[in-house]
Amino acid sequence: MRPLRLDMAGFTVFRDQTTVDFTDADYFALVGPTGSGKSTVLDAICFALYGTVPRWGGVRGIGNALAPSASEARVRLVFESANNRFVATRVVRRDGRGNVKTAGAGLQLMPPGFDVTKLDTGMDLADLGEVLAGTPAEMDAAVLEAVGLPYEQFTSCVVLPQGQFADFLHAKPATRQQILVNLLGLHVYEEVQVKATERGRTAEAKLTVVEQQLGTLEDATDEAVEAAAGELSRMRELTAAVEAAVPGLRTAREAETAAAGARDALDAELAALGSVRVPDGLTEVSGAIAAARDAATRAADEVHAAEEAEEKIRGELTAAGDPGRLRVALDRHTELARLIEQEEWFAGKVSVAEVEHRDAVAAADLAHAHHVGAQQLLEQARQDYRDAQQRDRAVALRGHLTAGDACPVCEQTVTEVPEVPGESAVRIAEVAGNVAKEEAEKATARWRERDAVARNVANDLERKRGQYEHHLTRLAEVRRAVEGLPGLEALQQRLAELGELQRRLEDAAAAVRVARDGHRRAQALVRTAEEQLRAVWQRFDATRDGLARFVPPPADRDDLAGAWRALVDWAAAEHGRRRAAREEAEAAVQAARASTVRVHESIVELFTAAGATTPAGQVGESGLIRAAAVAAERAAAAWQRATERRELARAAAEQRGALQRESRVAKSLAGHLRANNFERWLLEEALDLLVDGASRILRELTGGQYELMHEKGEFYVVDHHDAGLRRGVRTLSGGETFQASLALALALSEQLAGMSTTAASLESIVLDEGFGTLDAATLDVVAATLENLAARGDRMVGLVTHVHALAERVPVRFEVRKDARTAHVERVGL
Repeated sequence: MRPLRLDMAGFTVFRDQTTVDFTDADYFALVGPTGSGKSTVLDAICFALYGTVPRWGGVRGIGNALAPSASEARVRLVFESANNRFVATRVVRRDGRGNVKTAGAGLQLMPPGFDVTKLDTGMDLADLGEVLAGTPAEMDAAVLEAVGLPYEQFTSCVVLPQGQFADFLHAKPATRQQILVNLLGLHVYEEVQVKATERGRTAEAKLTVVEQQLGTLEDATDEAVEAAAGELSRMRELTAAVEAAVPGLRTAREAETAAAGARDALDAELAALGSVRVPDGLTEVSGAIAAARDAATRAADEVHAAEEAEEKIRGELTAAGDPGRLRVALDRHTELARLIEQEEWFAGKVSVAEVEHRDAVAAADLAHAHHVGAQQLLEQARQDYRDAQQRDRAVALRGHLTAGDACPVCEQTVTEVPEVPGESAVRIAEVAGNVAKEEAEKATARWRERDAVARNVANDLERKRGQYEHHLTRLAEVRRAVEGLPGLEALQQRLAELGELQRRLEDAAAAVRVARDGHRRAQALVRTAEEQLRAVWQRFDATRDGLARFVPPPADRDDLAGAWRALVDWAAAEHGRRRAAREEAEAAVQAARASTVRVHESIVELFTAAGATTPAGQVGESGLIRAAAVAAERAAAAWQRATERRELARAAAEQRGALQRESRVAKSLAGHLRANNFERWLLEEALDLLVDGASRILRELTGGQYELMHEKGEFYVVDHHDAGLRRGVRTLSGGETFQASLALALALSEQLAGMSTTAASLESIVLDEGFGTLDAATLDVVAATLENLAARGDRMVGLVTHVHALAERVPVRFEVRKDARTAHVERVGL
């Protein structure tokens, strides 16, 4: 993996849009003061790929991605891996409740020859190439496929952040082995063994199923097929015989249906004539109409009387005057009393606010004086820091001088080399500067806080003065309005009189509503009685129309009761004349039914003789034919099933043989891969090469004092200045640990990249720790080693350092600086 371009906006200290162009930067350094944002550039690379940063402690620290007070952070990384170019993008947003979440993530494969400078035009994400991942959930697998390393191994071999530089050196053997497996692609042998085992298990499972299937097909023989063919022949003969006998059954049933129709027609006539009855309550209907009409007349008179009484009271209320104007005058008296009572309260609020305003202004002036003094101390601390940098650079030059050499500054002979101070003047000045900066920030915050309080108190005072003045203005207006109005008691008396008239009017209106409701109920009773009379005549007409085919006698429309009695008597006479004809029709129906039963029984005997299932009950013609056809279809299906089962048994026997052969081959392959320990042998060879390369680099870094070795997966350092003493890597000092870790990191980048068979090619290495702990001689060896590695041209080498002596030897430098708003990156050098 080789970074080409990094774009950041709103990401931690990089509030504004910032671009870092790594094009042609084979050997570069990120330089700048402590806290300026150098390590944040590496954080952005890790975040774009994996969604987290080592310093955050996991994906839950995603809130650290946002710049202070920013609501969105965007990071985009363009990189090369395995001769392909990719672009990874992540967007983080803060929602309305303050929660920070990933709003977008994507990985795209850029087309060949894509011009990276086009990104400066603000191209949309959809314009960059083939989408490999479009959501945060899809990013993990897509990045692992493109880069070839998971997050933990990427931060141990490619980008080595602060605090994790020695991870590979101190890693457990199992963790270190897994890193090498990913780099060399050795997992392919494990995958072959696993797939062979799975294939063997699958074959065994299928073989078990086939054995069970053969157990259920024991009766699938040629004899069973022949027996089914004979049954099919008999059922086809039955079908032909039933189809020949069905026309006779159809003729008998038609004769039975005709006789039953004639009988049912007589039954319908008898039922119609016998259902004629005189309705109950016929005499009460006429009397109810007269009573309802008299009650409706009395209710109308009561409504007229109630309406006249209401109109009289309404006239009295109109003559008494307008109650609205009286209430407005009463409200003026009430408002005047309230305003007089509140005048003293408003005056007191204004006095309290004036005292608070004077106190707040005095506190703000005092805080401002403290702020000015703290800023002066901070400026002095910054000047001290610049002086300390000059002194430390002079001290750094002493590491190369010996008595008698020429001074590199004044070119005079040095008679005595001054003693190197025990502690860096820059660090002392930096501590003092941090204290001054903290005090200045506190003083500024106190001044701003007190100033804001003073402004708020002033605003509150103006608001309360305005409220008091508005109150006095309103009090004067109300007093002028009350001067020409009647007194309070007179207004209340007149309103009481109007209220009594209003109550009487409401009672009269209620009486009108009661009278009108009674009138409506009386009219409803009249309509109900009339509807009952019409309903009785409608029922008579419907009954007579239903008997029209029998020619009933004419009805007297003036006598409802007489008309009903004449119709009932005539229906009874007609009913008696039809009873004898009904008995003859029933005898004809019974004779036709006996004939139908005899024909049906002869067809059923055909089913019994053929050995088929006999139809239950009196089945119709189509039912008998269908039953015979179903028997034939079942016989055909049984013959088809017997034939298919015989073929299934033959196919299952052949499949059993093939599965037995496949299971034996898969088990044999899985056993060979387990027994040969092929992957373990390859890992040991790779580790030997890695340790040999790291030992060579470590010898160069330490002037031949140390070399690296391994035994049973653990790393050891051999100290040739101490009689070849072998020491565990966890016993090394800080400087020794850095040298050993650097040697391993460079060996990983230099040697294992050539052996990798996957996308995990270590095309770059970036170091972010440890250079400040080295002495001048060791630093010179480290710089020369890194220059030789970068000069080969097949690897990008990056450093994060604030050591000027090392940074000046790097051809490309990215200078990181930070102002009050955001951090900036400027490329310096080739």
